[in-house]
Amino acid sequence: MNRSPSPFWPLDMWMAWWDAWGAEPYVALLRDSGQAPVLSRLHATAFARPWDAHEFERMLCERSTEAHALWRSGTVQGFVLSRKIADEAEILTLVLSPSVRGGGLSHRLLREHLAHLAQAGVRSVHLEVDEGNVPALKLYARHGFNQVGERTGYYARKDGSRATALTMKASVS
Repeated sequence: MNRSPSPFWPLDMWMAWWDAWGAEPYVALLRDSGQAPVLSRLHATAFARPWDAHEFERMLCERSTEAHALWRSGTVQGFVLSRKIADEAEILTLVLSPSVRGGGLSHRLLREHLAHLAQAGVRSVHLEVDEGNVPALKLYARHGFNQVGERTGYYARKDGSRATALTMKASVS
């Protein structure tokens, strides 16, 4: 029996077939709150105060949350979450697995997320980023974000000190 993909397969079967062949990573909307433990583990690789699975589960169930995941070989390799209010959104977090950082995948993830927000009627996007996070600052600048303010002592560092958050904004319409 030939199990090659047909145009009549549901999307999840297409994705499983694609992943089985070691395909390139792809970005897809994330609505499954069952992924909350995975998101929490990934988040912990990048932040001194990571969010727990319950926080992710709650956010994924909210109508105002827009989430995209970067998938590869059937596993989440990164994600971005935003909260939408009217024609504005705020990026709450963006994380890539340490194993795929530095390969340009954050650009792809953010680009597709911002395009989705624009299609949903969002005109401007806000975020906060640690002033010392040079890769993130470069990523956001590449996508049109400009600094509009700062919050001194906003982020806790692992050593107990506090870091300044830069507030940024971009137009996406």
